[in-house]
Amino acid sequence: MEIFNYMENHDYEQLVICQDKTSGLKAIIAIHDTTLGPALGGTRMWTYASEEEAIEDALRLAKGMTYKNAAAGLDLGGGKTVIIGNPKTDKNPEMFRAFGRFIEGLNGRYITAEDVGTTEEDMDLIHLETDYVTGVSAEFGSSGNPSPVTAFGVYKGMKAAAKEAFGSDSLEGKTVAVQGVGNVAYTLCEYLHEEGAKLIVTDINKEAVQRAVDAFGATAVETDEIYSQEADIFAPCALGAIINDDTIPQLKVKVIAGSANNQLKNPEHGDTIHEMGIVYAPDYVINSGGVINVADELAGYNRERALKRVAGIYDTIEKIFAISKRDNIPSYVAADRLAEERIARVAKSRGQFLQNEKSVLTRKK
Repeated sequence: MEIFNYMENHDYEQLVICQDKTSGLKAIIAIHDTTLGPALGGTRMWTYASEEEAIEDALRLAKGMTYKNAAAGLDLGGGKTVIIGNPKTDKNPEMFRAFGRFIEGLNGRYITAEDVGTTEEDMDLIHLETDYVTGVSAEFGSSGNPSPVTAFGVYKGMKAAAKEAFGSDSLEGKTVAVQGVGNVAYTLCEYLHEEGAKLIVTDINKEAVQRAVDAFGATAVETDEIYSQEADIFAPCALGAIINDDTIPQLKVKVIAGSANNQLKNPEHGDTIHEMGIVYAPDYVINSGGVINVADELAGYNRERALKRVAGIYDTIEKIFAISKRDNIPSYVAADRLAEERIARVAKSRGQFLQNEKSVLTRKK
């Protein structure tokens, strides 16, 4: 790939190639945009087929974080790291300490966090070398397990979508078909059950399904049956790309609102459900509770403050629907427009972010 052409065409700021021969570290840090503040985005470790594939993934994910952080109302830009290697066999402490030194060398332009293939323990190792890391152990000021907070945000976003579709944000008596009953979705089911919603659940993990059946009186269905259920709301909380040519014709719901990433297989599928009159809560907005939560660590974590900001996902989803109506565009496009408009406003009054010792976003020791 022609890296500079790609970066120029997609407005990327920086690409950092990190190598440490002793530990075997091969990492790529992509910084997309720092108009709103330093770039925040997790570190992913994966067995990429090629170095080019790893670079493309880092760049793609970094841009996604710009939009996620902007739409979430955070004063943070977007970045991402990928480490090339098998997370089960190639890790060693020296690798993450070396990586922490590379992050420190960026002087606060990039702040990392846990992602696919990395753990809290890995973040602790990074933290030995730099303060520009979130999601560390509680003793270092971590916000802890992000799943409950993410679920709370999804719940709030679902209520905003219900208001758009049904005229009321009450979920009492509504039937919600939940795909996947992992950590986030299980907590989401707790919120829904407490409000009086009826639950239909599925998961490849039969024990997780039975747990939801026992705890919430949920109805269990096979994995391929979840799309065709007579329900009010479909909550994708597992796989990506599940809104596609095969599943859309089966849907009988008025709302799609769930925690899964990359729910639309292609943009045209977002157009299709919009034309069908299905209210869609864009995935990277409704599931942003996790990043809002870890971002609070940068000011010294306060759970009450973090939850208040996560509750704001309700208002953000409402703004997206308003833009959708204003511009006659699908909600997934409206979400991007919300993020882009916010960045553009700040860009008019602030140049490219350069970290300095007086930055209010520098982590407190």
